Amino acid sequence: MSDRQIIVPDSMQLLAERAGYAPAVKIGNTLYCAGQVGRTPELAVIEDPELQFFAAWENLRIVLAAGGCSFEDIVDMTTYHVEMQRYMPLFRTVKDNVFPRNSCAWTCIGVSELARPGLLVEIKCIAVQR
Repeated sequence: MSDRQIIVPDSMQLLAERAGYAPAVKIGNTLYCAGQVGRTPELAVIEDPELQFFAAWENLRIVLAAGGCSFEDIVDMTTYHVEMQRYMPLFRTVKDNVFPRNSCAWTCIGVSELARPGLLVEIKCIAVQR
């Protein structure tokens, strides 16, 4: 019997149906979260960079919670950034307001674009439920 569980928070049903992917997959006590971005539940990109960054973290928090985890359970995180040098100071400020510092491995990658025009960051992680 497989212990693989697809995680789709209620507020992400539309996204999962349209995009055809799972926001997270849980195997045992490990949660693999797909990249989360700063968009509304209706899939609109949030234009203000600071609000977009806060929304990306909130969307990640929602996925983690649906899988029984929290920010404190993240062991590995990768962030993908459009115009990384321009927006990194603001992203770090938002991150430091919502995410525990020095709590996981973190890799930042600069990219030319993300799935939708206007997106500036995507946050992907692996969490281990305690």
